Amino acid sequence: MKSLVVVLLFLLLSNGVVTAQETDAAKVERGSKTAKAGFQNEDEIRGKFNNWKTDADARAWLEAMQHPIADVTSVSALKPHGEKADVEVTVKTKSGERVERISIKLVSSANGFNQIDKRWLKTYAQMWKMPPNVADALKLFVGETPPRESSRDKRRMYLDELDENAQRAVVEFFTANKDEIVSDLLSGDGIHAAGWLMVAHKVTDKPKWVIRSAADAIKFYSAGPVELTKAGNLKIGRITMQRKGGDNGRDTAKMLQFKINPVQLFDAKSSAPVTR
Repeated sequence: MKSLVVVLLFLLLSNGVVTAQETDAAKVERGSKTAKAGFQNEDEIRGKFNNWKTDADARAWLEAMQHPIADVTSVSALKPHGEKADVEVTVKTKSGERVERISIKLVSSANGFNQIDKRWLKTYAQMWKMPPNVADALKLFVGETPPRESSRDKRRMYLDELDENAQRAVVEFFTANKDEIVSDLLSGDGIHAAGWLMVAHKVTDKPKWVIRSAADAIKFYSAGPVELTKAGNLKIGRITMQRKGGDNGRDTAKMLQFKINPVQLFDAKSSAPVTR
């Protein structure tokens, strides 16, 4: 009888391990499908631009980017690598040539969140010249520094678990540098910075599209205070900052990531909007 109990316990525990492994594998597969869907969408939009002569959406986007169709002589779209922009569109008109760089977000839910940037904390600290006390607080937040005291998560500390001075330092830093930070997150910097943000909302066979200038998108998503959330993350206007997590416990789980709800862009006021 005792041997039978031992065998049953072993089988139950083994099944638990397998289930956990299957769950982790499913998460990885979902992430892979999301990434592939994003790439397919970029290819689709690139193709629409390349077929601008007959594609109504592409012609509307060109108009939104201040390229009157009557003046356009050629359009060539390609996918850059390693840049904030997902599609680069070279537009030749009677008056010259201009390259438009577009960041694209694919969503299938009105309440879904989409990552706009993810890097190691050290990189952000260098980019934004974080004071040591802010960087130290965020090291606790992502788990690069183990918790100094009890925490809801033994691997790291949430921002609302830090002492008041650390919380204040984080909020004040992101408040003081909000414009630069949101611009870097949404548009990037340098010659390859995205000048436009496009959202493709694929709920049915007839997707909705919206395109806004990077300036309008930055203004929209930066609107609102910098504050701690109930979950212990940071809200920067309409942008959420959190620890990446996941990755089956690999070190990359300690990266810092920023998310937005792209669908909100449909409701944003714009100086040159295009929607369908």
